[in-house]
Amino acid sequence: MKREIDKYDFKAFGQAMKAARKAKGLSRNELADQMHIAPRYIASIENSGQHPSLQIFYELVTLLDVSVDQLFFPNKETDKSTQRRQLESLLDDISDKGLRIVTVTAKEIKEVETEDK
Repeated sequence: MKREIDKYDFKAFGQAMKAARKAKGLSRNELADQMHIAPRYIASIENSGQHPSLQIFYELVTLLDVSVDQLFFPNKETDKSTQRRQLESLLDDISDKGLRIVTVTAKEIKEVETEDK
């Protein structure tokens, strides 16, 4: 008896990779150069949902700071979304002065959002 297998549709993964790559300001060629793979392999993953090898999958999600939880469990609330991971990565490179500015800005946004409720 053959068991039924839910196959993962890698198109969502490809779109998430494309968005994360663009958010980091990387071209396909730049990303491919960093990973030592062909740019058309990146294009196939992003546009056609090609299944990457496990190693390439791992390298992409770690390099681009993408949360795999939101890809594999889209109906569950995840601890850290891709946007939060990317923001944390940006914050790591900001000076203490810059962090103070970001903190004040975040507090103002929270206050405005609280007022709107």
